[in-house]
Amino acid sequence: MSDNATAEKRDAPKPPPRQHGPGGPGMGAPSEKAGNFVESGKRLAGLLRPEIALVVVVAFLGVGSVALSVVGPKILGNATTVIFEGFLAGGVDFPKLHGILLWVVLIYIGSTVLGLLQGFILNGVTQRTMYRLRQDVEDKIHRLPLSYFDRHQRGDLLSRVTNDIDNIAQTFQQTLSQIFTSVLTVIGILIMMFSISWGLALVALVSIPLTTVIVALVAKRSQPKFVAQWRHTGDLNSQIEEAYTGHTLVKVFGRGRESREEFARKNEQLYEASFGAQFISGIIMPSAMFIGNLVYVAIAVVGGLRVANGTMTLGDVQAFIQYSRQFQQPVSQLGSMANLLQSGVASAERVFELLDAEEQGADPEPAESPVDDHGRLVFEDVSFRYVEDKPLIDNLDLVVEPGRTVAIVGPTGAGKTTLVNLVMRFYELTSGRITLDGTDTAAMTRQDLRSRTGMVLQDTWLFGGTIRDNIAYGRTDATEEEILAAAKAAYVDRFVHSLPDGYDTVLDDDATNLSAGERQLVTIARAFVAQPQVLILDEATSSVDTRTELLVQRAMAKLRQDRTAFVIAHRLSTIRDADLILVMENGSIVEQGNHGELLKAKGAYARLYEAQFAAPLEEVEPPIDPVDPTTGELVTVFDDPSVPHPGAPPHRGEELDDAGVDRI
Repeated sequence: MSDNATAEKRDAPKPPPRQHGPGGPGMGAPSEKAGNFVESGKRLAGLLRPEIALVVVVAFLGVGSVALSVVGPKILGNATTVIFEGFLAGGVDFPKLHGILLWVVLIYIGSTVLGLLQGFILNGVTQRTMYRLRQDVEDKIHRLPLSYFDRHQRGDLLSRVTNDIDNIAQTFQQTLSQIFTSVLTVIGILIMMFSISWGLALVALVSIPLTTVIVALVAKRSQPKFVAQWRHTGDLNSQIEEAYTGHTLVKVFGRGRESREEFARKNEQLYEASFGAQFISGIIMPSAMFIGNLVYVAIAVVGGLRVANGTMTLGDVQAFIQYSRQFQQPVSQLGSMANLLQSGVASAERVFELLDAEEQGADPEPAESPVDDHGRLVFEDVSFRYVEDKPLIDNLDLVVEPGRTVAIVGPTGAGKTTLVNLVMRFYELTSGRITLDGTDTAAMTRQDLRSRTGMVLQDTWLFGGTIRDNIAYGRTDATEEEILAAAKAAYVDRFVHSLPDGYDTVLDDDATNLSAGERQLVTIARAFVAQPQVLILDEATSSVDTRTELLVQRAMAKLRQDRTAFVIAHRLSTIRDADLILVMENGSIVEQGNHGELLKAKGAYARLYEAQFAAPLEEVEPPIDPVDPTTGELVTVFDDPSVPHPGAPPHRGEELDDAGVDRI
């Protein structure tokens, strides 16, 4: 996008991003205040709805596995009773003991097999759920308006799509099975405990409310830390992405130290949030274990006293003690999983915030499509503003006949790129309408409109792939002959044969193995292949040398034949042959005509043209004697306003000064 577009976006006040859960101000990242944990948790669990049948199967397998595992200690207690009674009677009933032990082995084998099968199915459920979530996020990104990406850092968006979704997957994988199994285990063990001794079971139950209170207190403090952890993760990713993408500029301007300091600051913030979240939530597990140990001691003491007074058998006490240890394990696991759940819900809130973002308007149904393919564009009373209280384009009327080339010039921020963005429907009009061959572009689908339009930007974009693939991106069904013809027309063929693999040379993600000018030529070739009905060139030759620019202009002149073309240019030499030149200032067309007519009018275009091409006046020589004749003091000649400073623009006259060189 050209400089004026960048300035327009930068200067326009940005509306605050929408908030969902912890989503807060500033690049769409959540604030450190936790959102509604329960509601977000319910929505996260709702992602499993398409897998509900398998979830039910997992539940039944879990019930079977847990039931077998909790029955085992009871039967094993019978074996202890047989041994103890046999010892007192003078002989152990080994056949009975062997039968009991065989049942114990079979029970534990069955429990293990059911648990493994449960884990296998649950893993598939989790991965398919994350697959759908990633697909939903990908589809959502394509439905978001361009303004959303203007307000959000790219690194933070990437963090939501990658880090946050991976964290949700890890949360599902580690907690879903364990929570379900732990709850069933607690219920099953309580049933077995009450069947043995309701008094000891009540002692064991003391640990549940105590652990619940600890979890609630800790979660209240740790949840904001987890939200901050993932917010700072997104901020750090944004800083890294910006620093690495602009690594050359960081080096050129000597900003390496500032970049490292910024990284260290954000890294420190992430460290503090992560440490706080993990430390606070880490209190749960040892606290639960401490409570469990106290309960275990109480059960051992009370159980021993009951064996001594004959109210319980040794086997029942042994089974109860084993149950108490098993009982504390799932209770402690439920407490320790609280930190994973909080972390997962914090990430889920960030992803849900993206999924809940306001989308661009839906395409009309039924949509209209131009009958003719001439490329006649009409702007009817068009107004546009990025925000309500800051007008940019007001009441613009313009007719562009088919096959004509329209050049748009003007100072930075005048609205040139905004005008063509409205043609592409990257932004919706505030009022008025634009028609293409008599059809309102708002009544067309975006796909239909953009398939008739080709655009070459100042900022080149090439993807990781071969040069051939990048050219063919303009039209996927292009033949090899059409690709080569476009490459020759855009003068890509001149340099591509010097590359090791020619058209099969693989470009990296940033196409750093091509120069800036070569990258721009490839994008022009891509537009040639597309053969669009309306062609938009936004500073399309700004990075090529003068000779190549002249050659490309000739090629683009052929490309523009029988097509409507918009050319945005700061170098006025590139648009002298345009059929119509529009001069824009502050979102309005202040002049229009061809090159000769506008020069004769001696208006804004003439001032811009003179500022670029008028010959510099002869520089005034500085005075020879740098001594003030009245005071005798040494003076600096450049303090005299009548003497031009070396490197300063020469005085040109009043007409040129009015235009202002800085407006070019």
